[in-house]
Amino acid sequence: MKTVKTVDPAEVGLNADRLARIPDFFAPYIEKGRLPCCAVLVARAGQIAHLSFQGATEMGGTTPIDRDTIYRIYSMTKPVTSVAAMMLFEEGRLRLDHEVSRYIPEFADVMVFDGGTPAEPKLRKPDRPMMVRDLFLHTSGLTYAFLQQGEADAIYRARGLDYSRWEGDLQSFSAALAKAPLAFSPGDRWNYSNATDVLGRVVEVASGMSLDAFFQTRIFGPLGMHDTGFHVPADQIERLMACYWRNPVNGEIAQSDPGGAASAYARPPNVFSGGGGLVSTIGDYLRFCLMLVQNGELDGVRLLSPKTLEFMTVNHLPDNKTIAQMGDKTFSETRMEGSGFGLGWAVTTDVIATTQPGSVGTFSWGGMASTFFWIDPAEDLIAIQMTQLMPSGSYPIRPQLQQLVYAAIEE
Repeated sequence: MKTVKTVDPAEVGLNADRLARIPDFFAPYIEKGRLPCCAVLVARAGQIAHLSFQGATEMGGTTPIDRDTIYRIYSMTKPVTSVAAMMLFEEGRLRLDHEVSRYIPEFADVMVFDGGTPAEPKLRKPDRPMMVRDLFLHTSGLTYAFLQQGEADAIYRARGLDYSRWEGDLQSFSAALAKAPLAFSPGDRWNYSNATDVLGRVVEVASGMSLDAFFQTRIFGPLGMHDTGFHVPADQIERLMACYWRNPVNGEIAQSDPGGAASAYARPPNVFSGGGGLVSTIGDYLRFCLMLVQNGELDGVRLLSPKTLEFMTVNHLPDNKTIAQMGDKTFSETRMEGSGFGLGWAVTTDVIATTQPGSVGTFSWGGMASTFFWIDPAEDLIAIQMTQLMPSGSYPIRPQLQQLVYAAIEE
């Protein structure tokens, strides 16, 4: 972990005894074999006030996790892709009101599912074109194969539209998504989806660089995020821990991907997924969060202007609606009540509706393996939680962590 000062919590207005409740609270999850591990980092005013590591790199294993452990962060990739796209926005290389087909021509002919069956769908033209802003907001009409919410995602499954199994590259994957029917006309609803993968392809087209090269040269290198990428180099692969899957029916837990050289992340993927492809450490992701909370700049490196960050962290959903009002039971990596959506993450619009302490303007997102981060600008607060258990809703560890962290604020 690149050096970030660790301080006595009292120096930043936090109570040390209350922060110490965090590992005590999560210990039973590990002792009872529900989670392989739990790493938590809490920072305030740019300084680490709490850092704890519990558990091992394998369920019941003997190698403890530590600052060097690498995790699959899945959808915590989405904020990185959104930042990349807004960097290009600042350079005038893309606009939010551009049609997606301007960058990916196949989207000029996209159609909407309008009845029938996945095998014999009825299609219609969308009410309006898909815009770049729809990709940020998940209002594009795209979906995910894993959702199992309707006919559109059933078509994705039938066509093998899963980036982790796609044999082509991001360009061909995006083109294939354009040929599948949308779940709804762009702008009509909020639906978690492959939209950020398509946004990653827009980044490639607008920048003239592959997504991995853009991330490395424009974000990870400048920020000192040396352990973040789409795969783990051979000389570092033993730092990648195992990942697990909990059966939602019987609660049984099985390994989904091993750690070390046997992992799928030991080699570069075919698709550089801007929606879910990255691995990282808790320290690297802190560097990214510090850049965000410090108005787009870290250690003399500026990625975004303060006004751009301000624009990204307000609710962009129509009429200031929440995800719950537009989402129709679809999956989300955050509570849908009280949360709008900005350019790349959920944004708290109604603290009471979230049923959690917090602040209006807090922005956050998580990953499929139960990783999570949130940034509360009003409190100058960052919190990051890392483990490796899918799906992310297996246990309520995210709101539980928020309860514990906010309970530690004294001033």
